[in-house]
Order: sequence, then structure tokens, then C-alpha cells
Amino acid sequence: MRVEKCYFCSSPVYPGHGVLFVRNDCKAFRFCRSKCHKNFKRKRNPRKVRWTKAFRKGAGKELTVDNSFEFEKRRNEPVKYQRELWNKTVDAMKRVEEIKRKRQATFIMNRLKKGKELQKAQDITEVKQNIHLIRAPQAVKGKQLEEKMVQQLRDTMETEDSS
Repeated sequence: MRVEKCYFCSSPVYPGHGVLFVRNDCKAFRFCRSKCHKNFKRKRNPRKVRWTKAFRKGAGKELTVDNSFEFEKRRNEPVKYQRELWNKTVDAMKRVEEIKRKRQATFIMNRLKKGKELQKAQDITEVKQNIHLIRAPQAVKGKQLEEKMVQQLRDTMETEDSS
């Protein structure tokens, strides 16, 4: 038995599950559930539907180009069983999985870094706009005090980010 991939969302279709649609030109389309089949019949593009893997890869939400994905490709070469070769293969698979996990983690951290920078800039502008709410009414001496407080806020935010 073979685990197929859904034509629309690229999720696994296990034996006995999903829908198989065969077109007049004998092209077979497998779908994991009726949701994917209905979207296919409505001629929707999987790259534009936000919940599909094609959209996530196209929008840069998932790691698409990685050398470790090459190891997952299927090899149809029958090999004589050798215990030593089998042990090396299992060790290599563990190592590849470890590398993939690290790369995925760095990819996610790089994606989140941009959001943190935007949030920080937004916080600074909000403080600049509402500085009159923060300082005491007697301390209104001019722009120098305001700039000094904003600079102190920036310094504290930078020290928090670095730690």
C-alpha cells in the first residue's frame, strides 16, 4: 500500500481514505477530503488558497529550498540487505532530521525577527505621540526633556532585545 499526496493541499492520503477523481484523459487526481475535491471542482488555484501547502511555500511561510529535502526523495533501487549499510543509513537519517529541525528553527526565528522590529518601531512612535501622558505637568520644559525620555526608552528596549 502506498501513501499518496493530495493534489490540492499536498497532505497525505492514506489507503482507503479520500476521493479519487479520474479525468477523461486518464489523469488521476487524489484528494484527502471533500473540501479539497470541492475546491478543485470550483477551479480554485491551490497557490491562492491560504490553507494549502502550496500557498505557504509560495508566500514564504515554509522552508522551500533545503538540501535536506533531497534525502526524502524516493529511491526505487533494490539493495541487498547488509547490516552495516542499514545501520549507517539509520544514523544518516537521524542526522538529516536533526539538520532539518535546526534549519526550520532558524527559518522561523528569522520570520519572527521582522515582526519584533516592526512592533518596536510602533511602540516608539506611540510613546512619541503620547509623551504628554507619561511625564508630569510641572516637568514640561520643552523638547529636550521629551527627546531625552524617548532616548532612554530606546536604550531600555535595545537592552531587552539583546538579552
